[in-house]
Amino acid sequence: MTATGLRSLLPTRADLRAMRRHPRQDLIAGVTVAIVALPLALAFGVASGLGAQAGLATAVVAGIVAALFGGSHLQVSGPTGAMTVVLVPVVHAHGTSGVLMVGLLAGVVLVAMAAARLGRWVHFLPVSVVEGFTAGIAVVIALQQVPAALGVDDAVGDKVWASAADAVVRWSAAPHLAPVAVSLGVAALMLLGARWHPRVPYSLVGVVAATVVARTFDLALVPLGDLPATLPAPSLAFLDPGAVSQLATAALAIAALAALESLLCATVTDAMTVDGHHDPDRELFGQGLANMVVPVFGGVPATAAIARTAVNVRAGATSRLAAVTHSLVLLAVVFAAAPLVSGIPLAALAGVLFATCVRMVEAGSLRALLRSTRSDAVIVCLTFTVTVAVDLVTAVGVGVAVAVLLALRSVARSARIEQVNLDTDQHSAEEHELLHEHIVVYRIDGPLFFGAAHRLLLELPDVVDVEVVVLRMSHVSTLDATGAGVLADAITRLERRGIAVLLSGLVPAHEAVLRTLGIAGPLRARGRILLDTPSAIAHARTLLAPPAVPPAVPPAVPPALPTTAPGSTPTRTRPHATP
Repeated sequence: MTATGLRSLLPTRADLRAMRRHPRQDLIAGVTVAIVALPLALAFGVASGLGAQAGLATAVVAGIVAALFGGSHLQVSGPTGAMTVVLVPVVHAHGTSGVLMVGLLAGVVLVAMAAARLGRWVHFLPVSVVEGFTAGIAVVIALQQVPAALGVDDAVGDKVWASAADAVVRWSAAPHLAPVAVSLGVAALMLLGARWHPRVPYSLVGVVAATVVARTFDLALVPLGDLPATLPAPSLAFLDPGAVSQLATAALAIAALAALESLLCATVTDAMTVDGHHDPDRELFGQGLANMVVPVFGGVPATAAIARTAVNVRAGATSRLAAVTHSLVLLAVVFAAAPLVSGIPLAALAGVLFATCVRMVEAGSLRALLRSTRSDAVIVCLTFTVTVAVDLVTAVGVGVAVAVLLALRSVARSARIEQVNLDTDQHSAEEHELLHEHIVVYRIDGPLFFGAAHRLLLELPDVVDVEVVVLRMSHVSTLDATGAGVLADAITRLERRGIAVLLSGLVPAHEAVLRTLGIAGPLRARGRILLDTPSAIAHARTLLAPPAVPPAVPPAVPPALPTTAPGSTPTRTRPHATP
């Protein structure tokens, strides 16, 4: 990478200036996000197999590094639920040191991806996939909070929907209304308060109020619980170069997941803001650095978190200062305020996330997308369903694959081949006589590629009462190997029936494809590739013209000799026939 390319991935003075514009809003947003992120960091640390301390270390270290070096001003990074799915098998196979090592390797891969400028490819994701993913993530986050909102702390299930269903069954056996009331109350306060005074952090107000009410009236609510008093000391003891080959596959999977989650989260974040715009390559660089530093402090691999980022945006964050504040608050909580925070009801935090989920989804744009085209509606519904039922990585893969197939079908249908209307075509004056000369001209419009070639060209061999076919190729936008092969097959079939085929207006790029496959050379040698259609028509007429026959020379006739006397009228005599 050049020096200029490296500088484009580093923080700029503009980033620092932005952090000084609205410090009060960013500080409030950071505190709000920290309160929401705290239980998530603890839970994901435990789920990964490394414990609550690892989750906190990840939230603190990755939150700061990714915020300063990442490509989005508003993203909040830390441990996520999707990442734990990949980490659990690594813990079982290689232990804690294996997880730390694989996180470091994943960070190196992400930095390499940033250097190769691979982040820009996320812009090719269809908006229908992003909308379906966003709606699905909102539902997943809401389902994750159902056990806490019902006051159930022992729900089980492999998927979030299964865990939520188990929590409902357990709650139905012994209903308890206090956690439900707290969750819905906090969510309602946030949603309604945003309409009254958008700049007031009602999420923070709601959490504090719920905690005070729970303690005052001694409500039987599940608290956040005890927190670790310190973060792990930095260490490089986990480094093991000999384990690189064994962990390479897991590192690539984690890097791909981190890249996908972070870039999709950044795309969703841009959609949630008025003038949002992120740098995808810089985002990969920031996430890579974060994942290289986090293992030193005993943390698990990190990525941008859509739930915390959504809370950050809705809380009024304007710069990277909010994400940095979130990490510093978490660090302060670990050392100073653990006893106070441990009493926050989980139901109150569930209410915060319920409101966040409602505000994540733009119902108007989603409805418009569902009504736009049938293909977009299918992609949105499919991506949403797979996100909720399986996981977000699979959902994006399925959504993109279906989008590509539907796009190819649409492009293939846009291609057409039709006989030129000689009465209205631009060459009609010259071509009018072709109707009586057994010459037909076809114009091919659009792409001639694997998705459309067979449908377009296989009908050509069915033409009848024709001796020369001219294919106008100037309007062909794309020609691939499949299209070239089918074109050659159509030409061969026609010529076996004694029909000559001429190509006109073939652009150099398309002729190069035909030449590479050994098609253009023979055609060019036989004079079957012409510069334009008039030239092709003139050549077609020469092919149909009868061979020239030299005129017959009449035999010489000798002059007749006179047979009468002088002065008399001569008589004509016939020449003697040759015996």
